[in-house]
Amino acid sequence: MPKNIRAVFWNLGLLTFGGLIFSLGVNEFAVGKGLMSGGISGLALLLYYLTGVLGPGPLYFLLNMPLLLLGWHSLSRRFFLYTCFGMGIVSLFMQILPERVLIADPLLAAIFGGAVLGAGSGIMLRSLGSAGGTDILAIWLNQKYNLRIGQFNFFFNLAVFAAGFAFYEPTLVLYSIILSYTTSQVMEYFLSLFNQRKMVFIISDQTETITRDITQRLRCGATFLHGTGAYTGRDKRVILTITNNVQMKRLEELVFKHDPHAFFVVENTFNVLGGGFAQRKIY
Repeated sequence: MPKNIRAVFWNLGLLTFGGLIFSLGVNEFAVGKGLMSGGISGLALLLYYLTGVLGPGPLYFLLNMPLLLLGWHSLSRRFFLYTCFGMGIVSLFMQILPERVLIADPLLAAIFGGAVLGAGSGIMLRSLGSAGGTDILAIWLNQKYNLRIGQFNFFFNLAVFAAGFAFYEPTLVLYSIILSYTTSQVMEYFLSLFNQRKMVFIISDQTETITRDITQRLRCGATFLHGTGAYTGRDKRVILTITNNVQMKRLEELVFKHDPHAFFVVENTFNVLGGGFAQRKIY
């Protein structure tokens, strides 16, 4: 199967699987206890609780329509089409999946529901699309006015919860804030789960042999940076390489086998793009 066809099926699979998990979180935890999530789904749930019409799925779909029109003019066609699919699949699952109460305690429902919602959102955002909602408007505002995406989502959710305090049960709104916070934390974890790498700086007198083993034995790339010792004034080549958690111990043993006095510095990275790692998502 050609690579581009596999990529399409991979992205559609991520959107479908993530949309199923997200919708399970909405129907099994949020709706069952009368809780709201953040973003457009939270607004759809609030309208559903206040009016009782249609259902969370159709309301989510209708609220997304103006945003999709905006996205057609401001986002790439690939991201737009994947997002249309993601939005549609979430609306469908939210409508057809049963609404049940799995956990009686509202606090536990908020925590576990937020974890499920965050997992679903994170999986969908691992694709080249999204579930729609505030992502579209946030990206458009970021491109047009340089407004940070996280900042916009924070203020949008603040407005949704403020409306909840005005028209809905205050206790359930407070539980909903816990659900929304848990969702954002778990979503960030899923987004960084497979992209997080270790950036390693190595200062040694054996840079040639260390670099040869990094490239040949570990199959990792390496780059020489030119530095000067502040105390000695000697010029040195500093090795920069990117690796993952699995290979980190092997890299450490490799370096100190060649030079027990090497200087080994490790930094966590949230995301690495290009050079055989993740591809840049084009909005």
